[in-house]
Amino acid sequence: MQIELEVFGAELAPTAPAAPELKRLCALALAAAGVSDGHLAIEFVDAARIAELNAEYRGKDGPTDVLSFPIDGVEPVDGAPRELGDVVICPEHTADLREAVVHGTLHLVGFDHETDHGEMLTLQQQILEPEPR
Repeated sequence: MQIELEVFGAELAPTAPAAPELKRLCALALAAAGVSDGHLAIEFVDAARIAELNAEYRGKDGPTDVLSFPIDGVEPVDGAPRELGDVVICPEHTADLREAVVHGTLHLVGFDHETDHGEMLTLQQQILEPEPR
C-alpha cells in the first residue's frame, strides 16, 4: 500500500493526531473502498475559509466541519501516485478530528451518507473503533 499524505495548516489544529496516525486513518478509510494507493491532502482551515468553500461548492451559508474535494478520473502520470483529492477540516467546528479525517476520506472515494442507507457512517465507526490489544 502506497498512500502519500500531505498536511497543511497543522498549526490551526494543535490537538490533531500526528501525521503517522492521520496517514493510518486515511489508509484504513481508503482500503474500505478498495483503494490501496494514491495521494491526498488534508488541510486545516479557520471558520471563515471553510464558510467560503461551503458557500462556493455546496451553496450553503456558514462554516461546517469537513469538506471533501475528490479528483475524479485522473490517471497517474509518470509513475506518480493517483491523485485522490483534498479533505478540508475546520477544527473549531469539529468535535473529533480523527472522525473528520475518516469522514472526509470516505467521501473522497465515493461514500455518501446523504444517499446511502447508513453504510458510510457504520464503516466510519468501525474504522474509528480502538484496535483490540
